[in-house]
Amino acid sequence: MIKDITIGQFFPGKSMVHRLDPRVKLILTMTFIITIFLCKNFFALGIMLFSLILIIISSKISIKLILRGIKPLLFIIVFTAFLNIFFMSTGEVLLEYKFIVVTTGGVFTAIFMAIRIISLIIASSLLTYTTSPTMITDGIERLLSPLKFMKNGVHTVAMMMTIALRFIPTLIEEFDKITNAQKARGANLETGSLVQRAKALIPIFVPLFITSFRRAYELAFAMECRCYQGGEGRTRMKQMKTGLIDIYGLAFMAVILGAVIFLNYSYTHVI
Repeated sequence: MIKDITIGQFFPGKSMVHRLDPRVKLILTMTFIITIFLCKNFFALGIMLFSLILIIISSKISIKLILRGIKPLLFIIVFTAFLNIFFMSTGEVLLEYKFIVVTTGGVFTAIFMAIRIISLIIASSLLTYTTSPTMITDGIERLLSPLKFMKNGVHTVAMMMTIALRFIPTLIEEFDKITNAQKARGANLETGSLVQRAKALIPIFVPLFITSFRRAYELAFAMECRCYQGGEGRTRMKQMKTGLIDIYGLAFMAVILGAVIFLNYSYTHVI
């Protein structure tokens, strides 16, 4: 399961989504997430789902890869859906047994929430799949440039966020190596009670934390040896330029946002 976590990984390509300006991609991703939460019925959510499918096709990212990224969070999605089924009592009663009551409103809400969470996961993952960590750093720094009065500096904040995102795949790989090493030494990680399985994870997390601190120290030492002094006076090898494709992307999202708002007010009583 740990191998299926793909967030933070970058897959180079020349698709339309890859060629978007990082700043525009960050804005589009945030707008998409906000618009998803604005959806109040299945018609609006259907528009968002349709637009997400178009973006996936345009990005040329493998469907198998996207589904693999959803797999680790499948339990959370199913658990959230079940909570909505049993705690929503609107609509017609489908099943009633003692204190358990399943209604049409609960089922529809569960499906609605599951689609919403899956869409949020895919949209967030597509940002890292199609944008290199360096470009994400530059994009965040440019977007946060009005906050340069901050004491620690915008560049430092952007760099910290990107390094944390970039090291997710590395930590996952290290976790897998340590787990296999412990299993080879006879560690039992898959059987026993919940407490026993939790205790069995201690020999994994201790070396993982030690390795993480060592990597952080090595990275800081390497940056210091290269005379890294933050963003002041720093030049960039790749200059970000907004082109016609970025305007098309912003216009597309503006149309989707307008359609969602229209459908929300047109079908106010539809879940």
